[in-house]
Amino acid sequence: MTQQSFPRNANNPIKFGTDGWRGVIADDFTFEQVARVAPVAARVLAETYGDANPNRPVVVGYDRRFLSEDFAQVVASSLQAHGHNVVLSNTFAPTPALSWAVKEFNALGAIVITASHNPGKYSGLKIKGAFGGSVPTEITHRMEAYLEHPLDSLTHCHGEPISLFNPWTGYCARLTQLVNVTPVRTAIAQGKLTVFADVMHGAAATGLEQLLGIPIHELHSNRDPLFEGNAPEPLPRNLTDLCEQVQTFSKGSNHNLVVGFAFDGDGDRIAAVDSQGQFLSSQVLIPILTEHLATRRGMTGELIKTVSGSDLMPKVAKLYDLPIFETAVGYKYICDRMLTVPVMIGGEESGGIGYGHHIPERDALLSALYLLEVMVEAMEDLGQLYYKLQQKTGFFSAYDRIDISLSSLEVRARLINELCNHPPDTIAGQRVIGCQTIDGYKFRMEDQRWLMIRFSGTEPLLRLYCEAANSTDVQATLAWAHTWANSR
Repeated sequence: MTQQSFPRNANNPIKFGTDGWRGVIADDFTFEQVARVAPVAARVLAETYGDANPNRPVVVGYDRRFLSEDFAQVVASSLQAHGHNVVLSNTFAPTPALSWAVKEFNALGAIVITASHNPGKYSGLKIKGAFGGSVPTEITHRMEAYLEHPLDSLTHCHGEPISLFNPWTGYCARLTQLVNVTPVRTAIAQGKLTVFADVMHGAAATGLEQLLGIPIHELHSNRDPLFEGNAPEPLPRNLTDLCEQVQTFSKGSNHNLVVGFAFDGDGDRIAAVDSQGQFLSSQVLIPILTEHLATRRGMTGELIKTVSGSDLMPKVAKLYDLPIFETAVGYKYICDRMLTVPVMIGGEESGGIGYGHHIPERDALLSALYLLEVMVEAMEDLGQLYYKLQQKTGFFSAYDRIDISLSSLEVRARLINELCNHPPDTIAGQRVIGCQTIDGYKFRMEDQRWLMIRFSGTEPLLRLYCEAANSTDVQATLAWAHTWANSR
């Protein structure tokens, strides 16, 4: 048995964000750095979730980015060299499939090579705990501390030979236990339902077809590590092809059901397009899913929303007598809540939706299956389902979000100081009647529109969110915030 300690890398200190560590390939994110992080991450997983069974493995998987399978092999080899048993994916898979594999293998956790929805020059590494979700901040802080100031050396003591597995097998079996896919498959086969899916060259490719057992219309299925020069994030500006194809097909479909889904690079975020080609964010999908699970599925438990979530969510929760809980922005806060109380559904405005009866993890393909299930059972378009919810609650709104690059971190500090010490009394001509500071600054105006201002913790970036009665008010409010930020 030999011992080796890893020196501190002062030039590229490794910092974990809200869901893992990300860096530019061949700059921050290198084979050497990955080999350095992996055994430290596994050590902390073992310290946190280890028990009397010393043979619990670590799951290793990857997405379709540049060199992802090679980075995963480096992770697996480094773990095995430091005495950990490893189960390594033999193909790309969505992150939630690898999180589910943690439960399947009773593993200490998972290390997933992915940069999620970031542009193609990035790769990353997500850490999942033994419960099947992202580890909390205190655990990643401990990993950072070990990397910066190693407490002792890491032991070289080879584990068992690396085992290979196909993560799709158990994942598909699990999801088809949760959702009745037979009526959906029948509706597709009979031409009553047509499904489009933009997988954005990412890890959700082939997913719906595997789950449904029938072909669908899949867009951007090929592997393209550059994502056509875009970021694989399901936002309207990236989904022109999907919206156009769904709308064109719908015009000649004789009023049959048509829907489009979009999945991010690692398959944990979702957006949808209705038959009219209208983009539907999770601000729309979460209320639809909440009603479906509560009424047709008879499920109970909390609805968790982040502070940036639509006001429609609590109104739907009240409609069906569901408790609601609000968190800061970030799915890790939803996950933390899921581990402590019964939760029916939890979601964030950026497309992450998860379910308390599954694992505390965002799962875009499971959300797509539930949305297909409700469409077939109700025989209605997603746009129709959303409109009916608006009618039931008497709440109609529009929503948008924009990001603004600031010139420096000094400007960021100046804006924060302004918000803290001199918050606005009026916004876009509306009197401010309240301000929440759960995460950033969320101002509510007298006409019940709201504006939320948040700052990135690591870069000079300002995030602006707004919900109002109509799109005109939303854009006017965001324009006011943009002007306010540039004038300080």
